[in-house]
Amino acid sequence: MKVRGFTLIEIAIVIAIVGLLALISIPSFNKFLAKAKRTEAYMNLNAIATAQKVYRAEHGTYTTDLKALGWQPEGTLHYSYGFGGAEGTNYVGGSLGASAQAMSTGNAGADAFTAVAAGDIDGDGEPDIITINQNNEVKIVQDDLE
Repeated sequence: MKVRGFTLIEIAIVIAIVGLLALISIPSFNKFLAKAKRTEAYMNLNAIATAQKVYRAEHGTYTTDLKALGWQPEGTLHYSYGFGGAEGTNYVGGSLGASAQAMSTGNAGADAFTAVAAGDIDGDGEPDIITINQNNEVKIVQDDLE
């Protein structure tokens, strides 16, 4: 009984097809990951907005101090969250490396606040910046997914 295996050409064709499929699917997968990270930003911004409303009910004003606000994120953060100012007090840094300048649009006062989520999703130096205000209006200030 003779055992027949695959020829070198057949194996090369299969490898080429698998490589082509991988080449086609990687950009779609990267976009999917970026959208998942942005979903994290939406959830954390809503949590900050809720904490701000509780803080205002107790103190009569909004705050930029995350420690006073009592908001502490769980797990690994991709985006940076908070308000302009000092890291650790006014904002929490994430793994996507947003600069303090990207966080500078965040602020809080007696009647209004704007919380910021920022992160450089694709590594091009331009951050994805999303804000939320006291009316729960979410705004994409700078879109890094385009």
